[in-house]
Formats: sequence, C-alpha cells, structure tokens
Amino acid sequence: MNKIVSVIIGVLILVGCENDIHKVQSLSDKSTGVEEGKDIVSFLSQSGVVKAKLTAPLMLRTLLDTVKVEFPKGLHVLFYDSLANPESDLTSKYGNYYENDNKVFLRDSVRVFNVKGDTLWCKELYWDQNKSTFFTDKPIKISQHQPRQTIYGLGMTADQNFKWFSIKKIGKIFTGHDNFMSVPDSTL
Repeated sequence: MNKIVSVIIGVLILVGCENDIHKVQSLSDKSTGVEEGKDIVSFLSQSGVVKAKLTAPLMLRTLLDTVKVEFPKGLHVLFYDSLANPESDLTSKYGNYYENDNKVFLRDSVRVFNVKGDTLWCKELYWDQNKSTFFTDKPIKISQHQPRQTIYGLGMTADQNFKWFSIKKIGKIFTGHDNFMSVPDSTL
C-alpha cells in the first residue's frame, strides 16, 4: 500500500511540475512601463532659484534600469539668470533626457541663441545639467552679433546660457561680404 501511495504521489509531483515554457519565459521579461505626457511645462531649479523652463508637446518616460525621458516631437528650453531674466533659448526637434546621468541628448535642427544675439546651429548637442554646459563633437555654426561674424567648426563646449564657448577645430570664419578666411585648429 505504501508503494502505491508513493508511486501516486510521485506521478502527481511530475505532472504538477510541468510548466508552459512561454509562461516561464514571461516571468523573466522586463516589462517596460511608459508614462506619456502632453503639453509639458517643467521648471528646473537649483537651491530654490529657477534656472530653466522646458516646454514640449509630448513626453514619453520609459522605466528601465536607466530612466529615459524622450521628447519625440521636440522641445524648447528657456534659460534664466539668477534674477529670472531670460539669458538663452534652446530648441530641438528631438530630445532624450537620461535621469541617472542628468544629461540631455538633442538632435535634429538644434538651435541655441542668447540675449546678445549670438546663435548656435548644430545637428547634435548634449546638455550636461550637472556642469551647466553644452557639448558636441559634430559640426557647428555660430553666428555672432558683436563682432559680426559666422564661425564654423567641429566640436564645441559652451555654458548653458551661451555666454562663452570653445570650439575644438575651427574650419572657416565668415568675415563679412562673402569673404571666408581659413583658420588652423585653435580655440576661441
């Protein structure tokens, strides 16, 4: 009798342990939650002082190991000085914000201009919020108001208010009246 009970229990255990392979695999899949926001208005502040205002028509926040916030329809950021006066303005047709790194990747028609009338154009730009700087290793074009000139280069670093910038390699400088002057690699 004990042998029969043992065999029945053994069979039940074997039958009970059968698992659907798809169900087992689904247990290890990481489910990605995506939060969606429309007509976004967000303020960035440090020590109680408003530093920037971000607006975007659409924001997608993906919850993975690294939280990523995507702006697939573009974004606009207005940067302020310590007295809440606008200092610079940034627009891009696409952006990714990496929360853990506190960095924003911008691409597609990136433009930054400041209150002095200087304007930066590039295809890709990073914004490091910890250092309050922009940087890229891609081609850039800067139009300066004073002195009136257009500067072309490859790679650049600037503060987020675009008060200063440093170009890694300068290609040519527009000096006015369609005259271009080649400049060796240098830094402004």
